[in-house]
Amino acid sequence: MGSRPLFIDDLARAAADGTRPPARDDDALLDAYSRTVIGALERVQPAVAFIAVEHRAKASAAARGGSGSGFLFTPDGYLLTNSHVVHGAASVRVTLADGAAYEADLVGDDPSTDLAVLRIGAAEALPHAELGESARLRAGQIAIAVGSPLGLAQTVTTGVVSALGRSLRSNSGRMIYDVIQTDAALNPGNSGGPLVNSAGQVIGVNTAIIPGAQAICFATAIDTAKWVITQLFAHGRVRRAHVGIAGTNVPIARKVQRYFELTSTSGVRVMEVAKESPAALGGLRVDDTIVAIDGLPVNGIDALQRALDFSRIDREVEITVIRLTHKLTLRVRPVEQMG
Repeated sequence: MGSRPLFIDDLARAAADGTRPPARDDDALLDAYSRTVIGALERVQPAVAFIAVEHRAKASAAARGGSGSGFLFTPDGYLLTNSHVVHGAASVRVTLADGAAYEADLVGDDPSTDLAVLRIGAAEALPHAELGESARLRAGQIAIAVGSPLGLAQTVTTGVVSALGRSLRSNSGRMIYDVIQTDAALNPGNSGGPLVNSAGQVIGVNTAIIPGAQAICFATAIDTAKWVITQLFAHGRVRRAHVGIAGTNVPIARKVQRYFELTSTSGVRVMEVAKESPAALGGLRVDDTIVAIDGLPVNGIDALQRALDFSRIDREVEITVIRLTHKLTLRVRPVEQMG
């Protein structure tokens, strides 16, 4: 038989002479992974909130309640959460990690990206999370989710970034692009909570799971959230230009990049063109690869959506595409996306 663990010998000696076993430094027992997770949590956890909502009662029905998660991203009381957590709510109450509770006002929400911004009033500066950069993520990075699944506040789960660039259909029916997939376990109530990296920076807003699947969970990328936040602050809603296509991210072969002198390594392949849409009227076709708008590189769906902001509504724009062996510039007049 092998030698006994040292702590068993310590206990045996303590029993024989009536003394207590020597204290051990728990910090020394923590491995690098544990220290990383604990350090990240110390940075973000004070900013994570439990959100309770109440919806207006319909005729012959009682008022409905619900809950979710969110997190402060400024010291003056602005929180980020999911649109589906607070959309249509009659009242929203936010409870912070220290137990302080506040009534919250809705600054604005965007069902198309399932994001919403709330504001609470506070007399002093509040703990807030640092927003990271989702564009720099790589599959395999540590991912830490914090939230209130099933009402269990400040629950922590860990995993990795499983994949990047996923697409997810929002409650509005619109596709959310550039979604982060993670195996950090999420459950009902995690919605709106932060997904953070090993430095404690928020890289995504936990959004959805696939019911019945094992460890397939999704978060809206924080770069998308930053853009939505600026729109909600400016307009109270997200104004978007609409051209009427569906597309997917595709890589561009190096020889194609050189031949057409492109600066991007990827673009957006057109998968569908709606009839009578601005794209159809402008000459876009299925299988065109969009590489620029008004001369600005478009390296993916997220960049395309950012380019099609309110400033391009009802204004003719130049969309550069690769079609077979040709580079074409098409003139399209986007309209405002409604609903």
